[in-house]
Amino acid sequence: MGKQVLVVGLGRFGAAVARTLYGMGDEVLAIDIDSQLVQSIADEVSHAVTADATDPDALRQLGVGDFDTAVVAIGSNVQASILTTLNLRECGCRYIIAKAVTTQHAKILERVGADRVVFPEYETGVRVAHTLTARAVLDYLDLGPGYGIAEIRLPSSFVGKTLDELELSERHKLTLIAVVRGNEVLLHPRRDLRLAAGNILVVAGRDSDLEALRD
Repeated sequence: MGKQVLVVGLGRFGAAVARTLYGMGDEVLAIDIDSQLVQSIADEVSHAVTADATDPDALRQLGVGDFDTAVVAIGSNVQASILTTLNLRECGCRYIIAKAVTTQHAKILERVGADRVVFPEYETGVRVAHTLTARAVLDYLDLGPGYGIAEIRLPSSFVGKTLDELELSERHKLTLIAVVRGNEVLLHPRRDLRLAAGNILVVAGRDSDLEALRD
């Protein structure tokens, strides 16, 4: 059974979160003060409501305290973002994820009740930068300064070889997490697995070693 998730703010980020969660089977209540944005997503979530989330009474009437998670996706209006986060915490929402646009904004969100703060634009920028500097990298997750997890298009020199023959850990200083073959994901694959063109490697390691894994 899916979770009950509240999404406040239906700009590009909030709408994408709401649609994706609903597609994954979660019950999603989408809220925005702009009725046009609410109407545009009404058929793609469980419920869509026009409401002012800076008004605690409006949130209580919607029963936001019963939701497992709330996502505050308000970006441009910092004051509304902070007030909404505070209201959700006071209404009893159990877990709050809030979008921030600056580090100071993030600090305030944490102080008023956000359990987790995200920077979508920054995080997307980091991922895109890594796919540009290493063209074999299809996607990237930052683990910390100088380290990450990457989806890497199989270099042509790897085609037809087994994982044992590649010696990713010994030669390339990378930890293999999975191999993706079409719609099939092989977690911790056997070392005798023979790779084919189009396979994707999911590996973790230093950024410099990830970038070096290319044709």
